[in-house]
Amino acid sequence: MAVVEILIHPDPILRKRSKEIKVIDKEFKKFLVDLTDTMYEKDGVGLAAPQIGVLKRVVVIDVSEHQNGSPREPQYFINPVILEKKDYEVNEEGCLSIPDIHEDIKRASYVKVRYFDENLDQYELEAEGLLAIALQHEIDHLNGKLFIDYLSPLKYNRITKKMKKYKSNKWEFKLSIFLNIIPTS
Repeated sequence: MAVVEILIHPDPILRKRSKEIKVIDKEFKKFLVDLTDTMYEKDGVGLAAPQIGVLKRVVVIDVSEHQNGSPREPQYFINPVILEKKDYEVNEEGCLSIPDIHEDIKRASYVKVRYFDENLDQYELEAEGLLAIALQHEIDHLNGKLFIDYLSPLKYNRITKKMKKYKSNKWEFKLSIFLNIIPTS
């Protein structure tokens, strides 16, 4: 198990478009395990490769633990493309790259997605509810878009300011541990 650090907004890597995956090898399959372990460790429903600094078009999603207590069932979506969207609704969203922030976002409650699995077999999936929302959210990451981009400029700027403060406090804490200094506040 390798849990990888998640990039925090406004990290510039989160704004870049990811590249298509053409080859699946042992190293890539190990990467999928790391991506999945990181998502579970951080209690996420989904995680996109750019969130851990890898600009590849792959996401992992697991909504199973949110449905009747069923066991974990991660799904890999490689080079996903949304073919169809319909029936829009507003739901609260959060993001591992924007910790402790939750906002109401309008998204399609139904999507049809074409993607490849971890063996590069192609599929189409019709999804509704939480899976549809998670797919849209994670595919946005592959295109350099964050859920806060759907908010007003005022909310976006306020959240960005909070994340900058969060990142600086996080680094100050890590530096204090590295230097063996115990923070007093």
